[in-house]
Amino acid sequence: MGVPNKRTLSKTRNKTRDLDQIKADLRSPKHLAQFKNSKAREDLPGLGKWYCTECAKWFESEVNLVFHRKGKPHKRRVKQLREEPYTQKEAEAAIGLRTDNQGPELQEKAVENDVTMAT
Repeated sequence: MGVPNKRTLSKTRNKTRDLDQIKADLRSPKHLAQFKNSKAREDLPGLGKWYCTECAKWFESEVNLVFHRKGKPHKRRVKQLREEPYTQKEAEAAIGLRTDNQGPELQEKAVENDVTMAT
């Protein structure tokens, strides 16, 4: 067995913004400004001048931002953002929860109204 590697235990990826957060940024400039103002300019790459809204990434220079926008990861993210996100109603319907708000008595009446075949 042995002792686990300390380096791999402390290694974590930077948390990126979720698609719903990015969609909110695209819809509302106020939301985007609030996120941008939460970061200190001195800590950001390129002093926070070049930002890709779709990918929620900061870049060192305008050249890097232009190359990023031509790249495959950026284009994939834009394609993901074009799709409409699932709603809560769709999620409940997918797992079998009813979303029509009909009580059980209304459902039973619907079953009784079905045409029965005579034998």
